[in-house]
Amino acid sequence: MEDAVGPPKRYRRDDPDDDENVALPLGDDQDNEEEQFEEYIPVKKRRQMEEQKRLERLGRAPATIVVDNGDTSGGPTSAAGDHQPSSDHQQQQHPADKQSLLVMKAKAIQEGHVETEEERKKREEQDIMRNIQQTKALKTYHELAKGVDHRKAINTGWKPPLKYRLLMTEEDHNKTREAFFIKTLGNNIPPAMTSYADILSGCRHRPALLKHLESQGILKPTPIQMQGLPAIFSGRDMIGIAFTGSGKTMVFTLPMILVALQEEVRMPLQRAEGPLGLVVCPSRELAKQTHEVLQGFIKILKDDGAPELRSMLCIGGMDSREQGDLVRNSGVHLVVATPGRLKDLLHRRRMTLDICRYFCLDEADRMIASHQGFEEEIREIMSYLKGQRQMVMFSATMPSQIRTFAESALNDPVEVNVSRAGASNLDIIQEIDYVKEEDKLVHLLDVLQKTAPPVLIFAENKRDVDAIHEFLLVKSVEAVAVHGSKDQEERDWAVAEFKAGRKDVLIATDVASKGLDFPGIQHVINYDMPGEIENYIHRIGRTGRRGKTGVATTFINKNTPEITLLDLKGVLKEAKQRIPPMLAALDDPFEEAEAAQAAAEASGQRGCVHCGGLGHRVSDCPKLKAETRAKMGASRDFLGGGGFSAEM
Repeated sequence: MEDAVGPPKRYRRDDPDDDENVALPLGDDQDNEEEQFEEYIPVKKRRQMEEQKRLERLGRAPATIVVDNGDTSGGPTSAAGDHQPSSDHQQQQHPADKQSLLVMKAKAIQEGHVETEEERKKREEQDIMRNIQQTKALKTYHELAKGVDHRKAINTGWKPPLKYRLLMTEEDHNKTREAFFIKTLGNNIPPAMTSYADILSGCRHRPALLKHLESQGILKPTPIQMQGLPAIFSGRDMIGIAFTGSGKTMVFTLPMILVALQEEVRMPLQRAEGPLGLVVCPSRELAKQTHEVLQGFIKILKDDGAPELRSMLCIGGMDSREQGDLVRNSGVHLVVATPGRLKDLLHRRRMTLDICRYFCLDEADRMIASHQGFEEEIREIMSYLKGQRQMVMFSATMPSQIRTFAESALNDPVEVNVSRAGASNLDIIQEIDYVKEEDKLVHLLDVLQKTAPPVLIFAENKRDVDAIHEFLLVKSVEAVAVHGSKDQEERDWAVAEFKAGRKDVLIATDVASKGLDFPGIQHVINYDMPGEIENYIHRIGRTGRRGKTGVATTFINKNTPEITLLDLKGVLKEAKQRIPPMLAALDDPFEEAEAAQAAAEASGQRGCVHCGGLGHRVSDCPKLKAETRAKMGASRDFLGGGGFSAEM
């Protein structure tokens, strides 16, 4: 049986590079090999030949044959020798099919169009911004469903004085804006006015208001007031961006009071009606401060013989029944609120926004930013609005992405910009200290000696606030603390004691960093550098207000992320501050003037187009990463496998 089988046969391959070739037996007589065996065509090549014939029958031109060694030849080849094109190669090379990135890059190199590094970064930034761009406009659900789009601004009846309308040209108005570094965007922008007397012209209570401002030491309007007040008085929607401490609060409170006064004269408010004007703030302390400003103006107008206007503070930590009873029993003209409590009152129908015609978002960048948790609350609040309203937004840091989103809610808006979004106040002396983590408390005592009280200390988390507070009390320093875990009564007491001068130091988290106005703050200490440069700008903005000079000291160490340090370096350079050696040694991607200019041309602005940081690009933005983490956490499936589902 073994003789019949014969000796074992040897095998050869027709093409050693072809994995699909079938092994061929080699006979004992090598000279008669062609007589013993017919030449074998591999399966893969037979398929290529059949595909080639099929294409020829269809009248399609022969595809270019791609050979492994890089040579190309046109048309079909012999079955035995040359390589045949695979169907994959034919599909890639056919004009109707899409070209791969490698083919496109090779073609660009041949044609001499090679993508530069800045062009690549610009393309990446555009892709990122396209992905994070808000998809839903900030409008009421009714307006989105019906496609309502108000084209004209609300007619308030206010007009600029005659000298601005007839005696001054548009070129004169532009010169005034250039003199005070006011940048504007929009159509038919009202003129900038350099005196309160001109801004309040036509107001019956102008003498009383001017006297009140003079008693507060406010003699001339700031740049944001020069342009912002005329824009809002004329009924225009507005986005206002200005340095911290530049008087933005008066820009949106004074017009709201006069709007409510005008409506009260026409038709007095009845029970369960109101508000006519609404201001939404991100924190309780800021809302309370804004409400105090409102009450000051209301009292002056009432003493001057104006009808009484009723205002309400709507924040958490207060009895919601009292707030609802005030609306139900007498009606309110003006409301200052935080999103959570306001949404609760609207949901329980204790208050309506049916006649609200003035809507303001203070610190709008935080109110709109999705990772701060207020975006959905604002959308729900706006769903209760009916009819057209005048809408204004203000902040010191409002990057382009937030401004684009804000413009979707505004009707023919005017943008007034007195500083770069995210720029620091030039009246603040910024000092940076490198301090080890374990030496911070000891060094804090030395830094407190730089200036006289009052001093404001910021820390990133509540635990550090409590630790600093206890340490300073042990060292006999008159200090109070504020953070989100303390009840509202304790927070109000701490802020009141600090403002009254009975306490020298206030330690707080970022709840006190945005918008709060503490009189006479000479020194702000950042116990740690915040993760986002925007929070740093808001923190140090508590000093250097109303034209006064202040000092801001910030502790950094090896735990501070390099991106944050680069952003800090950019802010210091922009404000022409002294840069310490540890920051100067960092490799700044925007160090060279040419590189900075090229980056600005590529992205439309210098630095990050998402948060405004000057030390990184949007691909490395820490704020964007925080937003992404927040969205992923919000979309997590808690009912999946291993949860409460019926999966086994």
